[in-house]
Amino acid sequence: MRGHVPQQEGGPVLSVKNLGVEFWVGGGWAAAAKHVTYDLMPGKVLAIVGESGSGKSTSSMAIMGLLPKNARVTGSAKLAGRELVGARDEVLRQVRGEGIAAIFQEPMTALNPVYTIGFQISETILTHRPGMTRKQAKARAIELLGLVEMPDPTKAYNSYPHQLSGGQRQRAMIAQSISLDPRVLIADEPTTALDVTVQAEILDLLRHLHQKLDSAIILITHDMGVVADMADDVMVMKDGDVVEHGTAAKLFTAPEHPYTKALMASVPHLGLGTAVAEDASHRDDSTAALLLENVSIDYPKRGRVPAFRAVADASLSIQPGEVVGLVGESGSGKTTIARAIVGLVPIAEGQLRVAGQDMVGVDPKQLRAVRRKLGIVFQDPGSSLNPRWPVGESIGEPLELAGRDRKEISSRVTELLDMVELPRDFRNRYPHELSGGQRQRIGIARALALDPKVLVADEPTSALDVSVQARVLELLQQIQKEKQFATLFVTHDLAVVDLLADRIVVMQHGKIVEQGSKEQILRNPQDPYTQRLLAAVPVPDPTEQRVRREARAALLAQQD
Repeated sequence: MRGHVPQQEGGPVLSVKNLGVEFWVGGGWAAAAKHVTYDLMPGKVLAIVGESGSGKSTSSMAIMGLLPKNARVTGSAKLAGRELVGARDEVLRQVRGEGIAAIFQEPMTALNPVYTIGFQISETILTHRPGMTRKQAKARAIELLGLVEMPDPTKAYNSYPHQLSGGQRQRAMIAQSISLDPRVLIADEPTTALDVTVQAEILDLLRHLHQKLDSAIILITHDMGVVADMADDVMVMKDGDVVEHGTAAKLFTAPEHPYTKALMASVPHLGLGTAVAEDASHRDDSTAALLLENVSIDYPKRGRVPAFRAVADASLSIQPGEVVGLVGESGSGKTTIARAIVGLVPIAEGQLRVAGQDMVGVDPKQLRAVRRKLGIVFQDPGSSLNPRWPVGESIGEPLELAGRDRKEISSRVTELLDMVELPRDFRNRYPHELSGGQRQRIGIARALALDPKVLVADEPTSALDVSVQARVLELLQQIQKEKQFATLFVTHDLAVVDLLADRIVVMQHGKIVEQGSKEQILRNPQDPYTQRLLAAVPVPDPTEQRVRREARAALLAQQD
């Protein structure tokens, strides 16, 4: 049943003409989207791509009437012939869910934490189907949770959002979105917060549901691998304008607009990294800048949370000038290892040596001394910088703590700003005045302030747009080659690891399951988990991605 949204045979299910969105800011109207025009046909997937601030989410939320009160929308958006721009609130409330439904980026914030999953899905159904009983709504909710392949639908129905994993929460939100058989699904970055294997499962699910329900999908994303995997047509946006629109096949093989070409060139592509030869028989751990031998790390009991072993029997080494990629899914223990290296988590067993200094059992004075040989770049540059300090003070803080005088600190801050290719007058700006990429450059400058022997980079580019990510990675590569410090690069993005790393270490459930040269791990993986991890990575090429998807399905069937 398609609710009360009229059918329109043969034509587009959604027709958008000259859609414009403006926000009242500082006494004037600021344009967020201009002249957005497209037709979405039944059963098709339109991907809207672009960087932060391009207008891709804003223009889609405008169709559903989900913008704040300081916004105004012009133009036309017709769902099966019904005009939505300027429609009354009661019309839009009816259309939401029945005609158009949204799957949001972060299910933990989109789902209400104080209600069970089942209650939230049931309420959606009962709001739009007043003749249905609560018992019928519950049965339908459990049926939907089964449809989205929730492991235990009845248990999930009675669970709260925090009791589910990220992938399960996303499945629950998809179940809620399809509960009224919408004609159009708007999926706004539906897999950005998910691990690569979970992302692959969610994309498979969306593809299956889209074919089964014949819903059209608007897929909003900055991940060109996801676009290659899902989209029939692609619309590229920049600064509120549509700069290119065409089939996915055409856009990937022959992009026309300079911005689209630049965007495609910025995308890391698994398999295109430079080969690195390595002779493992000549590795000398006595010269390693970073050494872990049989390291185990425990988290103590906290309240009702029992003590558990987060990392078990992990061994790895990094030589000066070497980049080692530490990869694995959420909860694999990779960030715990990074925290232990910088002395934020104690070692329960084994040996950890940083720049020749044993980190096990060190006193606070020794720890301070060894930390001067360490630098760390955090995942979110916004939250890792003090918002009340000019960035020059943030960069200079490690130098001040090391006892350097003001003149030396000022000179070194200037030198570091030059190194990360930022204007020198940025030292007087505050973090909120900088873009995400600029803030991450400040984070890199601060991490390198004391000329560390070891740099730990914990997902340093995952919060950045693809072109900004490419520039930051290029900069990090350049500085690393020049300074020859050892780098532990913690990430879940295997295409980035292919670009940067000399060697790769793969973790699963707190254990290292495989490690070796980039060639060994990425081109000839031996462990079944590594094979699944690599098979799940989408690549920005529709033809290649189709082959990879079929190969992944065969691999999963074989391993099952």
